[in-house]
Amino acid sequence: MMPRRGAAGPRRRRRPAPLNEDNGRFLLLAALIAAYLSAGATVFSALESPSEAAAQLRWNRTLHNFSRIFNISLPELRAFLRSYEAAMAAGIRVDALRPRWDFPGAFYFVGTVVSTIGFGMTTPATVAGKVFLIVYGLFGCAGTILFFNLFLERIISLLAFIMKACHERQLRRSGLLPPNFRRGSAMSGVGSLIGWKPSVYHVMLILGIFAITLSCCASAMYTLVEGWNYVDSLYYCFVTFSTIGFGDLVSSQNAVYQNQGLYRFGNFIFILMGVCCIYSLFNVISIVIKQLLNWVLKKFRCRCCPKCHKSGTRLGRRNAITPGARLRRHKISLEADGQYDSDTDGRRLSGEMISMRELTASNKVSLAILQKQLYETANGYPRNVCINTRQNGFSAGVGALAIMNNRLAETSDSR
Repeated sequence: MMPRRGAAGPRRRRRPAPLNEDNGRFLLLAALIAAYLSAGATVFSALESPSEAAAQLRWNRTLHNFSRIFNISLPELRAFLRSYEAAMAAGIRVDALRPRWDFPGAFYFVGTVVSTIGFGMTTPATVAGKVFLIVYGLFGCAGTILFFNLFLERIISLLAFIMKACHERQLRRSGLLPPNFRRGSAMSGVGSLIGWKPSVYHVMLILGIFAITLSCCASAMYTLVEGWNYVDSLYYCFVTFSTIGFGDLVSSQNAVYQNQGLYRFGNFIFILMGVCCIYSLFNVISIVIKQLLNWVLKKFRCRCCPKCHKSGTRLGRRNAITPGARLRRHKISLEADGQYDSDTDGRRLSGEMISMRELTASNKVSLAILQKQLYETANGYPRNVCINTRQNGFSAGVGALAIMNNRLAETSDSR
């Protein structure tokens, strides 16, 4: 016998809740990073694996020839090489090098620690030094990240100020701005400056040009002083400025240089400016990547959920106000709504619970608040208008994203 269905009928399966936009962006970025890592591993494996195999083959041949010519057994020779590797790890070289733990050397070391470069050519060997490094690096790295974020805030504000001044000058030349206009004056009639913010692409271009110029100048100095070729110098600049810090090339390690004090000062300035500039550039590029992720999610939502949007439109509440929906569905003209003067008579014939007069008044208030916010943001004034939202304390972003929020044109409506 077939089981009898209940009076209420069969239960429908509950549809899974739609994925949050922030979670969707996070998952999409994780998938893109995994694909990026896989692609990078494939390329580097194809480029470097043959060279590694050839070097290993040459080393084995050299080792056997040395053992045969000088009549030294391979176990003894390998034990000697292990001692040499331990000496290399301790910072001992055949050529004369600068002391690692004098004050300039220790200052160079702590600089690489707090900036998270970590070349690895100098490491503490004592237990007390390792314990102190854990505590020292905890607060030092946090303070340096705060310094990088404050540098990012100031460089973005400086670029925004310069680009806004150039924009105002361009408007004056085109006749769209009065010649006697000053920043902070009345904005009536000057709609082209209300809410104006620099584009993230322009900021990225300026920071990119500055980073390339700085790297080229630093590479010229390293090529002249260290004796590296120019490609290796550029490679060292990127590895250092981006705080990757492999440690295969390290500057200012010889015992004596010509104009040693000047070179060490220039090396410090180049590394400091390069790390700050590349950090700022990375954060601006992350905004561009975020915009790309938003565009992909929007396209994905438009392609995969047309039925859901249509059903949501059909099943929407009757009294809900959707811009343009009632006009498209019922073709109610504004003249018909304007015939009602009183609050009780001014209701929509379709049963709406709000009159057009109330809707227009609330829209005017919201528009005035929005214009005031845009004006204060464009002129650098602090915001005094607070809008209650349901977002949490991290809705404006965390870290560098929070610093750049509402400072660039693309970050004003990205969330």
